[in-house]
Amino acid sequence: MDQVRIVPAENMGRNFIPEEYLPKGEDEYYQRNKQTTQPKTGWRNLSSDEVERLVKNNNTAEDWDSILVTDPFDTNQIKNTNFYGLIRIGCVRNVIIQHHDLRVPAGITNSLIISCDIGNDVAIHEAHYLAHYIIGDRCIIFNIDEMHTTDHAKFGNGILKEGEPESVRTWLDIMNETGCRKVLPFENMITADAYMWAKYRDDAVLQKKLKTMTQDSMDNRRGFYGTMGEHCVIKNSRILKDVKIGPYCYIKGANKLKNLTINSSEQEPSQIGEGVEMVNGIIGYGCHIFYGCKAVKFILGNNSNLKYGARLINSFLGDNSTISCCEVLNNLIFPAHEQHHNNSFLVAAVVMGQSNMAAGATIGSNHNSRSNDNEIQAGRGFWPGLCTSLKHSSRFASFVLISKADYPAELDIPLPFSLLNNNVAKDRLEVMPAFWWMYNMYALARNSWKFNQRDKRIFKVQNIEFDTFAPDTAEEIIHAMQLLEIWTAKAHLLQAGELPGTYSENRLSEQGRQLLSGAGQLAEGLEVLGENMEHSKRKAVILKAYQGYQAYKDMLYYYSGKNLIAYLNASPEADMTSVQKALGGRRVQEWVNMGGQIMKKKDLDRLRSDIRTDKLKTWEAIHNRYDTLWDHYQSDKQKHAFSVMCWLCGTGNPGKKEWTFFLDRLIEVQEYINHQVYISRKKDYENHFRQATFRNMDEMTAAIGTIEDNSFIVQVREETNELKKLVTDIRKKIINR
Repeated sequence: MDQVRIVPAENMGRNFIPEEYLPKGEDEYYQRNKQTTQPKTGWRNLSSDEVERLVKNNNTAEDWDSILVTDPFDTNQIKNTNFYGLIRIGCVRNVIIQHHDLRVPAGITNSLIISCDIGNDVAIHEAHYLAHYIIGDRCIIFNIDEMHTTDHAKFGNGILKEGEPESVRTWLDIMNETGCRKVLPFENMITADAYMWAKYRDDAVLQKKLKTMTQDSMDNRRGFYGTMGEHCVIKNSRILKDVKIGPYCYIKGANKLKNLTINSSEQEPSQIGEGVEMVNGIIGYGCHIFYGCKAVKFILGNNSNLKYGARLINSFLGDNSTISCCEVLNNLIFPAHEQHHNNSFLVAAVVMGQSNMAAGATIGSNHNSRSNDNEIQAGRGFWPGLCTSLKHSSRFASFVLISKADYPAELDIPLPFSLLNNNVAKDRLEVMPAFWWMYNMYALARNSWKFNQRDKRIFKVQNIEFDTFAPDTAEEIIHAMQLLEIWTAKAHLLQAGELPGTYSENRLSEQGRQLLSGAGQLAEGLEVLGENMEHSKRKAVILKAYQGYQAYKDMLYYYSGKNLIAYLNASPEADMTSVQKALGGRRVQEWVNMGGQIMKKKDLDRLRSDIRTDKLKTWEAIHNRYDTLWDHYQSDKQKHAFSVMCWLCGTGNPGKKEWTFFLDRLIEVQEYINHQVYISRKKDYENHFRQATFRNMDEMTAAIGTIEDNSFIVQVREETNELKKLVTDIRKKIINR
């Protein structure tokens, strides 16, 4: 039970570290002295005249000899303040400190200060309780109730301090509500770290190493002070406890901030606003949290935002993401996630980035289970539509668009870029493969550009693949094509009255390939059914299987062509022989999305092995390995693109004929993209209902411009012309040499 106790008066500003945790020969300030920067001129004691003037200004001190200052020191700037313990104050001048429209005089007034180091030209006013903090130069602390640090402060990190039991350790229960995938947060943790830790639970040695590594990443001794970097402003806030605050951070009107690290810098300042309550977390560089948000047991990646009452609990929100209004529980969310609506709900999921949650989306109802040990895995580009309700456990390939519906059963959708529809009238699930490519090219083509434009990070630890078409999505496309072949062949056999079970998978795939080739007449009229896509007895119907199959093939031409053009453009002396030598080899089929960074599965397996065998002993070493793999990724992607070209051409050593066909097809696909970007956007300008809200076309043009003015459409046209020119040059170099 909590009790109010009587303690000795000297404990007000002394005995910060319990005696049993003090190293031999050290005093209670030994950690503090490592953290603070001593002025060049050193600190000095107050003169008797200065003490007298301070007393006249209604200041008190437990011991005036424990107050150390530097010059200049204007005693008139310090009034109505009580000091306890060792206080060290930088220069105090009769100057005004201004931040935005707030102007306050430098100095300390109407405050209670306990054992703090205060920098130069700092303004502290109405700080009702300020204890055990190191405050940087030119900071403002104005009208706060409580700001202090405990001797066992961990600042949001999942470590234990000396003498603490395991039960007080802070874990993040990501991806699953039961805690079976829990991870320990630490200051520089990125989504790749969290995914490796949470996903590979069966790797017991890895799990043990990561926990030990995290514990060893920080000094577990007691006595560290809270820090507030230079040029910080905290005003009109209530409680800050055990909070480490980076430079240039701005905190206004916060209710409660406890056990946090707030990363911030001059280039990427973080801000926390009105009514915010945050407990047990790490906040990245350049983050903004405003208007009544609640976050408990969380990590917020760099350049991410919480707004308008968002609730983030037991979750990791990756870089470049924004959550507004809604509730997000027990999730691992990769970079570039958007969720803006009060009635959306996301629980127990790993969402692999570049995602968007529409209003009313309910991702994670557990009503179909007796327990809460289910989860959802969604590839990058996940987009559930308005009022979508999904059941655990479900899995989705990359760039799956889910139409508005209450989906009654668990789903496993292996077809990327598809549209999912719950057809209630016909009581069936419908999946249209390659929907984005066929009907929403403007949004698809704009994706990579959009996410790159929104990446304002300067401090980049998490490497992110923003290209829609990359090795991971290319392999998903190839797998989807193989499934369509098998399913189409089975549909054809059933229509002919034959039993598909008598055919091998290879034979089915070959027959399906023939049916889906050419003009596709043989595939017309077939009811192609997907398998193991919904946990129910109703049909899962594949819509437009032939068109989707051809679209998938075009996507692969585009992916491989763009990457090979980049390679050839950067290699002026390349020819067919040298390309084969540099890029040839067996196609790597297994790739992993590690928090936004795409890497070969075998590289991840090697990384995990090196952690298990202590070749990688620290998180810094692991991050360096990520960076090394990222440095090689462009080459890996180009090799993969060449192998995809070979797969498309049906040969491991393409000659002039294959190169000619491939480059011609690439131009055709780029022309298709250019045309479809225009057509899919043009609908918005010609739609009668869009026009209905305007008095006339002049008003509409003044409000939204014309399609010809659309900057992205112009950009795609320029890219198309540039690609044609590059292909012409490469054709001369590769084929006509």
